[in-house]
Amino acid sequence: MNVREILKNYAAGARNFYAANLAELNLSGVNLSGADLTEANLSVANLSGANLSGTNLSGAKLNVARLSGANLSNAKLIGANFNVANLIRADLRGADLAKAALIRAELIRAELSGVNLSEANLSSADLREAALRQAKLNRANLSEANLRGAYLTGAILEGANLNGADLSRADLSGSNLKNTEIRQANLSRANLSGADLTGANLRWSDLSGTDLRWANLSDAKLSGANLIGADLSNANLLNASLVHADLTQARLIRADWVGADLTGATLTGAKLYAVSRFGLKTEGMTCEWVDLSPEGDKSEIFHLSSNGSKKFFNETLPIVQITVDAPLDLDANLVLASIYHQIAQLYPTLHTAPSIEIGARKTGITFRIDTNAELFTVAYCAILPFNDAAATHQNIIALVNILSSQALENLGIQERERIKQLATALSQAIEQIEAINPLQITSNLKASTSFFQAPTHTVVSNSSNQRLNIYYHPAFGKHLMNQSNLSARFRSTSLETSESTLPPVGSVLEFIQSFDYVGQLH
Repeated sequence: MNVREILKNYAAGARNFYAANLAELNLSGVNLSGADLTEANLSVANLSGANLSGTNLSGAKLNVARLSGANLSNAKLIGANFNVANLIRADLRGADLAKAALIRAELIRAELSGVNLSEANLSSADLREAALRQAKLNRANLSEANLRGAYLTGAILEGANLNGADLSRADLSGSNLKNTEIRQANLSRANLSGADLTGANLRWSDLSGTDLRWANLSDAKLSGANLIGADLSNANLLNASLVHADLTQARLIRADWVGADLTGATLTGAKLYAVSRFGLKTEGMTCEWVDLSPEGDKSEIFHLSSNGSKKFFNETLPIVQITVDAPLDLDANLVLASIYHQIAQLYPTLHTAPSIEIGARKTGITFRIDTNAELFTVAYCAILPFNDAAATHQNIIALVNILSSQALENLGIQERERIKQLATALSQAIEQIEAINPLQITSNLKASTSFFQAPTHTVVSNSSNQRLNIYYHPAFGKHLMNQSNLSARFRSTSLETSESTLPPVGSVLEFIQSFDYVGQLH
């Protein structure tokens, strides 16, 4: 069938050209819109500027075909073969290219917005500056593809293979890259803001200068990645692997990276304002200095010695743990949540709910916090719902007063500064809480359950995993005694015996001296 016959039949209303052999024909500029060319052979054909909108080319062979400037919008191209085809500036908006083969195809500046390329093979394809907005590329093969400057905003690339691809300066903002393979790819200066890269494999990729603000990189593999100067502000890096990654002068302001593995990583010059330094693996890290300024403008530089990073970054989160000598029932749980909610309105540091472990006889209430400087203050607030609050408060205040006494004037500047921080934070919290007494607000709630009358044991642990006993009720653990009588029996003696429960001054000093370098990052 020659070109004249095709056009004559088409003009006469024929649309079925199933399995037609049109190889090497010159069909440039023809209108075959809506035609059925399923499994047709159009290899090496010239279809430049042709109108193939809505055409069914499923399973068709278009290898080495020329389709530059062609209109293939809304075409059905499932399983079609476009290997080494020229699709420069072609319009493929809304086309279905699921499982199509486009190996080494030229798609420079092609319009592919909204296209379905699920499981398509685009290995080594040239997609420079192509528009792929909201395109479906899940499980597609884009290995070694050139996507430099391409527009992939909101695209779905979940499970795709982008190993060795060039995505430099590409716009992938808001895209879905979950569990994507992007090893040894070039993402330099790309826009990945708000992208979902959960579980993505980015090992040894170039992410220098990349915009990763608000990106989700939880559980991502970034070992050996180049993140020099990357913007990771507000990014989620929970449990990410950054082994031997280069984060020199990276912007990590307000990023969340608890559980991240930074073994052997380089962090010199990183901007770390409002970033937790706990819950990290930092063995072999290189970090000469960090920028702690709110704007990342180097106005607050913190220098680290050769061993300084070990003290600055810690694997353990500071915790406050209250053990209650009674099991938590449903009524008490409701009351506890209500009281802590009211306290959080006065003292925002307590905004995170505690983890609660309930045993047959005891209940563990654990608060994990971001800074050692808040340990005593959180303990002061956390014990408020319980009858042991007054005795525990007395111990906390006594400990801080001992540390602040004139007898400790020989302490170093750092230790004295830490003690000053503790005292200031505690004083401010007490003022806030006393302004509206939460115990008065919740007295009726507490009266409805005996849980809050049970003996307690309060312990704080710093970022170096050192523990300090704050208060231990004399009747704690004495289960054979009548628990209903404990409150009446020990209420009058708990304050009198609290002084004997104070830890030795030497233990308290050792606890303070093992704090990290700076109490707060903001």
